[in-house]
Amino acid sequence: MRILTAPEAAALLRDGMTVAASGFGGGCHPEAITAAVEARFLAEGAPRGLTLLFAASTGDRKTRGMGHFGHDGLVARVIAGGWRGTPRLGELALAERIEAHCWPQGVIAQLYRAIAAGQPGVVTRIGLGSFMDPLHGGGRMNASTPASLVERVHLRGRDWLLYPAMPLDCVLLRGTTADEDGNVTMEDEAFPLDLLAMAQAGRNSGGLVIVQVKRIARRGSLDPHAVRVPGHLVDHVVVCTDPAQHGITFGETDNPAFTGRLRVPDDRAALPLTVDKVIQRRAFLELANLPHPTINLGIGIPAGIGRIAAEESFTAYTMTVESGIVGGIPGEELAFGAAANPTALIPQASQFDFYDGGGLDIAFLGMAEADLRGAVNVSRFGRQVVGVGGFTNIAQSARRVVYVGAFTAGGADIAVHDGGLAIRTDGRTCKIVARVAQVSADPAAAPAGQEQTIVTERAVFRVRDGRLTLTEVAPGIDPRAHVLDRLPPGIAVAEPLATMPATLFAETPMREAAP
Repeated sequence: MRILTAPEAAALLRDGMTVAASGFGGGCHPEAITAAVEARFLAEGAPRGLTLLFAASTGDRKTRGMGHFGHDGLVARVIAGGWRGTPRLGELALAERIEAHCWPQGVIAQLYRAIAAGQPGVVTRIGLGSFMDPLHGGGRMNASTPASLVERVHLRGRDWLLYPAMPLDCVLLRGTTADEDGNVTMEDEAFPLDLLAMAQAGRNSGGLVIVQVKRIARRGSLDPHAVRVPGHLVDHVVVCTDPAQHGITFGETDNPAFTGRLRVPDDRAALPLTVDKVIQRRAFLELANLPHPTINLGIGIPAGIGRIAAEESFTAYTMTVESGIVGGIPGEELAFGAAANPTALIPQASQFDFYDGGGLDIAFLGMAEADLRGAVNVSRFGRQVVGVGGFTNIAQSARRVVYVGAFTAGGADIAVHDGGLAIRTDGRTCKIVARVAQVSADPAAAPAGQEQTIVTERAVFRVRDGRLTLTEVAPGIDPRAHVLDRLPPGIAVAEPLATMPATLFAETPMREAAP
């Protein structure tokens, strides 16, 4: 093991390498190294033509994280689960300057283990019927991507998808402490992600394994229980003492509550009464009726459902996040993926093993649009390449799925008053469409008996017999003008059509507003 500077590590990358990097949002990403790769490319024009492989959306939605690779010529191909955090790469995809593939986040997390084990790839039903299925595009995100890498295979009387393994030429990781032999711990990280599997995959591919850490410890001084990556897998270590390049998230330098070093009270302020809160409250009602469920909260509006549960003094559930978090208070926005006061921090791939096998009782996920069958698009709309992240794994495996989002997009002005809504100016486009632009999750591929619900601020829908059915509308609106006339033909309407509870629209917690 050699200790290098970040520029020295960046100098080891060669043209055409396949590079994998750790990270989830702004956590556990070797920012000093990827920034140095960008600086080298801007100064020297090298390396060129890299293939990138990463599971989660790793970036600050601007330039950091995997966004450092977002330069024409630096990258030739990207295979990623989440693209939202790296708009530079998305722009290259939209401009047809790179091959762009989107695979489920959980699949890529599990793929590192397959690469390490010399297996052909990950065989799974996750993605069947979606745009990642070779019958529907094979995960290609632009016209410059010549062919799908994903294969359909038939095993034991069923169809599966094979996401192929590939050798890794360079693996960039981040830990906390490395000893003089290269053993790496992660005591200051919010989650372990897939560092061990990635290091094993790089080693068994004959590639380089480079780890960014905060400090070097004396040989033999680390607790073996704390070592996440043993030293025989590590080629080089980069020591980074700059908190801007080694913060626990892109929003915070450190947060001991995320690592379990400190437990903090849940003193989050109550959310203001907004359209988003109405949506979160109605979604929460789906949770409150279940006996101690295991749940997942997605990014954006779904992440706030934890706050609603706290406001309502509801604690009878186990929260999980796909990053490997079990329990705790979920972080939001740039801290999404972390949690204060976690009960356990497990590998990301292991979390997805549990998800894929049907372990989630209920999941709350965002949506960009939904259609007559209940198919949902979160991955590609307008001029945005967002990717699926863990959405497809979760949507195609949870026992219940609640999709949340506004009913319309573009220019809406909606007031929440005590007891209902007042739609002063409606949005230009309804998010309930005849057919989604891209199928991120196909309801036909969901487990038998899965319950699917769509919650908006003014209407609730359920999928019944393969058809989207309107079941509730908000008080205070004109159901015909504000809902029914905006829906595409073919939506069923429940008889009787219920009214959303007035307590959703109250300033006080729902339990206090109930009659």
